[in-house]
Amino acid sequence: MLAPHIDPVALQLGPIAIHWYGLMYVLAFMSAWKLVQIQLKEMQLWGTVVSPEKYENLFTWLILGVILGGRLGYVLFYNPSYYIEHPIEVFYVWNGGMSFHGGFLGSVIMGWLFCRRNDLPYLILLDRFAIVAPLGLAFGRAGNFINGELWGRVVTNPESVPWAMIFPGAGPYPRHPSQLYELALEGLLLFAILWLTRKKKWADGTRISIFLLGYALARIFCENYRQPDEQLGFLFAHITMGMLLSSAMLLAGLFGFIWLNRKR
Repeated sequence: MLAPHIDPVALQLGPIAIHWYGLMYVLAFMSAWKLVQIQLKEMQLWGTVVSPEKYENLFTWLILGVILGGRLGYVLFYNPSYYIEHPIEVFYVWNGGMSFHGGFLGSVIMGWLFCRRNDLPYLILLDRFAIVAPLGLAFGRAGNFINGELWGRVVTNPESVPWAMIFPGAGPYPRHPSQLYELALEGLLLFAILWLTRKKKWADGTRISIFLLGYALARIFCENYRQPDEQLGFLFAHITMGMLLSSAMLLAGLFGFIWLNRKR
């Protein structure tokens, strides 16, 4: 039986603590920066359609969208009653509480606003960022695993799941390492699929549709092994908030894919 316990602090410099989770965010943004830039150069858009200055500013807007959207998404979707009673804690981001669905929506909106103001090809850029987004998700799930948070459900028959783990703070029972399931499926696998098909001559917007479809399917599958949020539990039957939000993404991705490729 595995019992992982990794110090969440990667480096302590006097009173300053550098956490692994923060480093995962940095790695996610750095990898996205470089890999999108590589794609724009492959498409001969770098320095012509997309200048380095505009790219840097776009990235800043997207980061703000991820952070603001992720926090507001968590507040609205996962714990609204608590934050109604404690509104000042909406700003306590260091206490945790980020929603991928909110962060995704925030980045999409901020990217659209920036591209509209700066006359940039929105769908082309959206596709390029959609290709590398799963890699950022993989880094994020690695951070969740290191922190020992968002663990899986209790394994009733440990012999059938030899990789089950006892997480600190999650009680004495072995659980599914659902963070690693999500890292593998919605992270590495989805990234590999999108990256290997990045040069396909598809309609603009097709890749973001595939990302929505792939992420939604992977997340809904993994939610069957992930412990529901304590303050929410199951919304009804065996449906979690993650499943519900991902179902909306699934429908959006399916509609987008069919609409963009209807002539084919």
